[in-house]
Amino acid sequence: MTTTDPRENRENGERQGIQSVEMAMRVLLALETGGGALSLSAIAQASGMQPSKVHRYLVSLGRIGLTSQDPASGLYDFGAAMRRLGAESLRRTNEVAVASGHATRLRDRTGHSVNLAVWGDRGPIVVSWAYGTRPLPLTVRVGATLPLLTSSVGQVFLAHLPESLTDEVLGGELRGKEADWPAERLTATRAQIREQGHVVTHSGVIPGIVSVAAPVFAANDPLPLAVSVVLPESLATPEHLAEVTGELHDTVAAASHELGHLS
Repeated sequence: MTTTDPRENRENGERQGIQSVEMAMRVLLALETGGGALSLSAIAQASGMQPSKVHRYLVSLGRIGLTSQDPASGLYDFGAAMRRLGAESLRRTNEVAVASGHATRLRDRTGHSVNLAVWGDRGPIVVSWAYGTRPLPLTVRVGATLPLLTSSVGQVFLAHLPESLTDEVLGGELRGKEADWPAERLTATRAQIREQGHVVTHSGVIPGIVSVAAPVFAANDPLPLAVSVVLPESLATPEHLAEVTGELHDTVAAASHELGHLS
């Protein structure tokens, strides 16, 4: 007689999972990617399932409040329970901790130092710094405030924050430098950063240092975080800088997605 180890049964069960739960999640993900209320046929197409099967899942999901159907249009959307779950999930999310994890993995992939900054009353504040394997002629402490105009993370905030939040800090930095930063240059800088999704500074704060930064967004939060990769000018060849920038874009996209931002 052959006996089966109970631990093997448990492990097999964990690997197999519950298919009906996974199928229901495909329906919910179809609603998420749809960006609004959808018809039954649209949900079926997006989830890769037959309409009759999708309808059965929608009935069950509707009974527990995860989906709802508009009586007038017949379109389906998230229900009240789903909205409560989403709100509670966001409430429990530590945005800095999530972004810091992605920043550390970016450091591991590139070998360069990576920092994370948030917006404070006097400008961008460094909240984490992961040192890379390449030596740098600077030491940055957590809690340091970076300039708005000359640092890469500062320009990220300049481009993406409402001007009402940055005007006071910007005004202080512009005193005596208005000729270098006329209104036209500020407008063009903001537009360029938004369009390309990142900013590169050469010797902006420290001579011989190149920094490339990009924003991390959270759901329903107008205040982004900024991730910056810092490397010596001697290593910043066009090819390597393009490689690092690509890794940075992948990182901020993954962090923003985990924080619930829909691009």
